[in-house]
Amino acid sequence: MPAENSKSPTRSDQAKETASRIASGAGEAAQGAATHYVKEPAQDIFSLVKAYAKDNPDVAACWAFGLGVIVGWKLRP
Repeated sequence: MPAENSKSPTRSDQAKETASRIASGAGEAAQGAATHYVKEPAQDIFSLVKAYAKDNPDVAACWAFGLGVIVGWKLRP
């Protein structure tokens, strides 16, 4: 068996380092995807609802009242 130098990284250390780099990259990619696929469409929908409420305030108020009644009814113990 060849003698291992204590200063050179072992295969286990190299594997841990590689796994750490891959996990870090995957985490960054997941954060980017979450921002793109969740945050941006939610902002778009919210801006559309806001614009509709500005154009039709009476209809938006009726929807808000109706949804409030339904949610309150379902949350009542």
